[in-house]
Amino acid sequence: MKYIGRKIYYDKSTGNVILDTGEMIGAVVETTIEQDFETYEALKERVRDTVGVIQLEYGQYAADFAQCNGYRVNPQTLELEFSYPDPNQPTQEPVFVKPLTEQIAEVRSEIDNAIIELTMAIAMQGGGA
Repeated sequence: MKYIGRKIYYDKSTGNVILDTGEMIGAVVETTIEQDFETYEALKERVRDTVGVIQLEYGQYAADFAQCNGYRVNPQTLELEFSYPDPNQPTQEPVFVKPLTEQIAEVRSEIDNAIIELTMAIAMQGGGA
């Protein structure tokens, strides 16, 4: 069984998503960018040089896509940014941030590093209590 991640085509100047091909599984064939421009109406209408594409691994950012209420590509960093709903302000304009899964991984890494430093400091003081 073959697993193909989504391709996200976006406007290079704004970062707005033009097309998300979605993920595919099963007896599927991966297409080229050129084939996508010939197949999808949203891409046929565009000048190729104004469109960027991000190819994701199958399942990449699955939790972010499931929880977000919008996403785009940051035109400066060329990385995906997500907007997440705020239940306290349902009509709020989207605020795009780096994926929560990446933010959580960074915090976990910082906590792990702090634990290691604390453990080393205690060990250097002769084991603590």
